[in-house]
Amino acid sequence: MKVLLTLYGEERPAQEFSPEEGEAEMAAWGAFDAAAREAGVLIACEGLAESHTATTIRVDGGQRRVTDGPFMETKEQLGGFIYLEVRDLDEAIAWSERTPWNKDGCYTEIRPIMDYAAWEAEAAGAEQTAS
Repeated sequence: MKVLLTLYGEERPAQEFSPEEGEAEMAAWGAFDAAAREAGVLIACEGLAESHTATTIRVDGGQRRVTDGPFMETKEQLGGFIYLEVRDLDEAIAWSERTPWNKDGCYTEIRPIMDYAAWEAEAAGAEQTAS
């Protein structure tokens, strides 16, 4: 099963980290990356640029509206993602717990990647039930 771990937390600019904290953070992420690659579960693991660099697109009634910044103004922002292929939700949770992210008010959401074949089968079953 493929899952996307989305990483949320309060943004902290690089200036708030001492050089030692920055090195420790990068080393922790490097260790997570190496372990997940060695286990064969890692597809991608990336941090995102600061939220002020985001562009939000909305299309309503055929009209496109482009705005600067994130979709919602909140203290917590989407800071990165990890894309894994794991056996089940329990394994996804275990990998999430191994990240250096889940501390100091940061949290991770785990969502399965949509299984299109299962969705189509479910839709076809609903159509047959309705007729």
